Amino acid sequence: MPQPSNRLSRIRDLLTEAFAPVELDITDDSQKHAGHAGAAPGGETHYTVRITSAAFEGLSRVQTQRSIMMVLQSEFDSGLHALALHAKAA
Repeated sequence: MPQPSNRLSRIRDLLTEAFAPVELDITDDSQKHAGHAGAAPGGETHYTVRITSAAFEGLSRVQTQRSIMMVLQSEFDSGLHALALHAKAA
């Protein structure tokens, strides 16, 4: 199956597959960071993710964030610069 061509869709797909969230909201904040470190002319570098999932039950905030970052490692490797996370257990 071909990968989605934009980062937001890839992030959504990766998080949905890994955590089956009951709530998932992803915002591309790249335009707010134009000219800052890690910003790219084409955007797709800075995002905010709000996610609620039963998969986070019993995990500390740090464990939850690490699990999300591990799932998104390929995106960081290909240009994702910053991710603001708001994650909680369902």
